[in-house]
Amino acid sequence: MAIEKMKLVKISGSLTKLYDLSARLCESECFHPDSAAKYISSSMGFVPFVDDNPYAGELSELRDIAKAAKFDLEFKSIEESDSDVDEKDASYLKDVEKKVIGLYEQRSSLLDQKAVCEGGIEKYSHFKGLGIDLDQVSQCEFVKIRFGHMPKESYEKLKTVFKDNPYVMFYPCSEDKTDYWGAYFAPSDKVNEIDGIFAFLLFEPFEVPGAAGTVEEVIEQIKKSIEIIKSQIKETDDKIRELWQTEHDHCNKIYSNLVYQNSLYELRSYALHNDKYFMFTGFIPEGSEKKFKKELKNIDEISVEISEPPHDGKTVVPVKLKKTPKLFKAFVDPYRFYVDMYGTPSYDDIDITGFVAITYTILFGMMFGDLGQGFVLMLIGIFMWAKKKIKLGKILIPCGISSMFFGFMFGSVFGYEHMLDPVYHALGWKGKPMTVMESVNTVLLIAIGIGIGLMVVAMLLNIYACIKRKQFGEALFSQNGLTGLLMYLSGVNLASGFMGGPSPVPNKVCAVTLAVTAVLLMIKDIPIGLIERKPDWKPESIGDFILQNVFELLEYVLSYLSNTVSFLRVGAFVLVHAGMMMVVFSLAGAHENIFVIILGNILVIALEGLLTGIQALRLEYYEMFSRFYEGGGTAFKPIKLNAQN
Repeated sequence: MAIEKMKLVKISGSLTKLYDLSARLCESECFHPDSAAKYISSSMGFVPFVDDNPYAGELSELRDIAKAAKFDLEFKSIEESDSDVDEKDASYLKDVEKKVIGLYEQRSSLLDQKAVCEGGIEKYSHFKGLGIDLDQVSQCEFVKIRFGHMPKESYEKLKTVFKDNPYVMFYPCSEDKTDYWGAYFAPSDKVNEIDGIFAFLLFEPFEVPGAAGTVEEVIEQIKKSIEIIKSQIKETDDKIRELWQTEHDHCNKIYSNLVYQNSLYELRSYALHNDKYFMFTGFIPEGSEKKFKKELKNIDEISVEISEPPHDGKTVVPVKLKKTPKLFKAFVDPYRFYVDMYGTPSYDDIDITGFVAITYTILFGMMFGDLGQGFVLMLIGIFMWAKKKIKLGKILIPCGISSMFFGFMFGSVFGYEHMLDPVYHALGWKGKPMTVMESVNTVLLIAIGIGIGLMVVAMLLNIYACIKRKQFGEALFSQNGLTGLLMYLSGVNLASGFMGGPSPVPNKVCAVTLAVTAVLLMIKDIPIGLIERKPDWKPESIGDFILQNVFELLEYVLSYLSNTVSFLRVGAFVLVHAGMMMVVFSLAGAHENIFVIILGNILVIALEGLLTGIQALRLEYYEMFSRFYEGGGTAFKPIKLNAQN
C-alpha cells in the first residue's frame, strides 16, 4: 500500500462566514485540521478561540443518560436535523434524565434487596438441620446462642480439652473442606467465659439475620421474596424500555444537533482570529482537491490557498494509505496491526505493510511447518475473527495456510512423518522434498540465506525511503545505504568463500570493497553533511571524530553479524518443531497411544504457536524494521459529523 499525497490548505475570511465554513469543512469529511498557529506569525495579531464549548457538557450528559438507560443513540444526517439547540431541548433532556435516574434508583434499590436476600440464603444454608425456631431462640433470657464456624482441628480439640466443661457445647450443622459450621449455646451468666474459650478455638461468629421459624422455613420465605423482587425488577426494565421507545426520536434528534454543533466548536479550536477575520489550516488528500473546492466555492468572503506541504522537517503531515485491490487488501490489511504497534509511517516514509505480510507469513510457516497443525491454526484464526472479532485471528489465517504449505514440503501431518508418502509418489516424487532431522546443516544454511536476503532487501528499502525523503547523502553513505550494502555483501562473499561455500566475486575485489566502504562509513558524517547541506557537518576535533567513528564502525559490523546470525532461529525452530513431535511420539510408545498424541499436538500448537509468532515478530522489528523504517507519523483523521466526534 502506498501513501497518498497531501495538500496543505490555508483558509482565511470574514468572521461572519466562520460558521458556514466550519459546517462545510465538517461535511466534506476530507479536511484534517492542524493548528493555524504553526503557520502564521504571532506578530500579525491573530489569537486562538478561547471560549468554552457550550455543547460539550450537554453532549456528555446525553451520552451518560443513554449509557445509564442502555439507549442506543443514532446520529442522523444533517439534512434530517434542525441544527439549532435551544433551551427547550436542554429542559427536555433534564426531564428525561430525571425519569431515567428515578427508574434506575428504583432498580438499584431492588437489586440491593435481592442481594440481601441471596446473602441471607447463603448464611442460613450453613445451619440447615438445626431444627429450632430462630425467633424463639433469639428471645431466650437465660441461654445465648452464637452462630459461626471453626477449623476442624479446633473442633477436635474441643472434644478432648474441654470435654469435661458442661457449658461448652458446639452443635455442627454443616462442613466444608476446612471448617465446621454450627452454633454453641451458653448460659447468660457464663457467656463471657464461653465466648473466650471459643475465641481461643478460632471460632468466627457469623451474624444471622433474625427471622421466625426454622432455618428451612426461613429459606423458603426468602426465596419467595426473591421471586417478588425479580418481578418488580422486570417491571422496572419494561418501564425503561417504554421510556426509550417514547423518547427515541426526540433524543436522537437532539443528539444529532449536539454532535453537529460540538463538531463545529471542536474545529474552531484549531483556528486563529482577530476582530474581523479568521484563519484555518489543515490537510486534504490530493485526490479530494476537486471535491473540496466544490464544497467551498459557494461561500463568499473567504480565500482558499492549496499548496504542497513544506519539507522543513517540522511540519507533521498526516498519513493516509491509498486504497488497494480487494484481494491484496484482504491479505495485507490484517498486518497493519503489527505495523501500528511499531509506529505509523511518517509522510515521507514508505508503507511496509505488504512487506511485513509476505515476510512474516513465510517465516511463521517455515518455523511452524506442519500440515495438520497449520490447518488447526487456520481454523482457530477463522473462529477468532468471525466470532470474536479479534484482529490477531485474521493474521493466523494466512499463517496457518503458510504452515500447511511448509508442512507439506517437510512431510509432517500432526507429527506423522510418512502420512504424505502416497501423495508424493502419486506426484512422481521419490519422497518428501526435505526430511528435517536428516538435513540439519541444510536447514540452518537456508535460514542464514533467508537472513542475508532479507537484510539486503531491508537496506534496499532504506535506500528507496531515503531517496523519497530527499536524503541522498544517507542513501549513499549511511550504514544502511549503498555503502553499507556493499560492505555487507562483500563480507558475506568473503565469509561464504572462507567456509567453502559459493563466492561469486573474487576475494581481492571484496577485500578492496570492504576496506573502501569501511573508510567511507568512518567519515560518513562529512559527505552526508555536504550533500544534504547540514550546518554541523564539519567535525570540531579530528581526533575525537576518528575515535568516535571507529567505535561506530565496529558497532555497524557487529550489527550486520548479529542480525544475520539471528535468523538462525528460523532454522532452529524448524528443528525444534520436529524434535518436539518426536518426543510426543516417543511418549506415545510403540502402540502410538492416540490420547498422548492428541494431547501432545495440542501442547505443541499452543506453546510453539505462541513462541513462533513472537520470534517472527522479533525478526521483523529488530532485524529488519530498525534498518529502514522510522515510524512516528500521524494518521489522517478528517473532521466528521458523526457519533465519534
